[in-house]
Amino acid sequence: MKGKNPIHDPRVNAVLGRLHKKANAQLPGLVAHLAGSAVKSLFSGRHTIDNSFYRDQLIPIGAEQGWLIYLLCRSLLAKRVVEFGTSFGVSTLYSASAVRANGGGVVIGTEMEPAKIQAARANFAEAGLTGYVELREGDAFETLKDCGGPVDFLLVDGWPKSANAIVRLMAPQLRKGAVVLCDNVGHFPGDYKEYLAFVRDPANGFESTLLPMRGGTEMSVKIG
Repeated sequence: MKGKNPIHDPRVNAVLGRLHKKANAQLPGLVAHLAGSAVKSLFSGRHTIDNSFYRDQLIPIGAEQGWLIYLLCRSLLAKRVVEFGTSFGVSTLYSASAVRANGGGVVIGTEMEPAKIQAARANFAEAGLTGYVELREGDAFETLKDCGGPVDFLLVDGWPKSANAIVRLMAPQLRKGAVVLCDNVGHFPGDYKEYLAFVRDPANGFESTLLPMRGGTEMSVKIG
């Protein structure tokens, strides 16, 4: 049984509904592309990414994941949220809605693709959330070096092979009790091997487990 949307702003939900509908329409083509890429990688021995294909693909979190993000940010009274992999801004709309409901703050996103940056900003404006989002343009390893203060919540939803480096970059900026969600770990277990080893080792300051959502969403808590 599907859960209940905890967000009550009709402007936000209208934009989210449109984006999720578009993502669902793109899904068959995305699955076919990924399957073809996997076959090519098997025979060539090389894992390559066709950036041109992904330029107009949303590939967002699912609605249930978005509701979880919203409620986690609400429970944390999050004022500073960071996401790796903004794309068209679907996840940003959930976290920015929570930050607004918490009384204010900022969601710091990062994106390299100019067309996606433009579309994301248009989506934030349409949803009435522009004032709660700081979208940084460029390489995440540069744009997220300094997030301006303790981070309450981190979403890792960019290229899988970059996840381990991103969480290591962000770990010192996370406050104690901060939550980290990482999407797609079940779909690409090999690419997330180092990431999972890091967040599942308490010596690195995290406690972590896999949630059974959309093929695997790793949830980690900063404990030290």
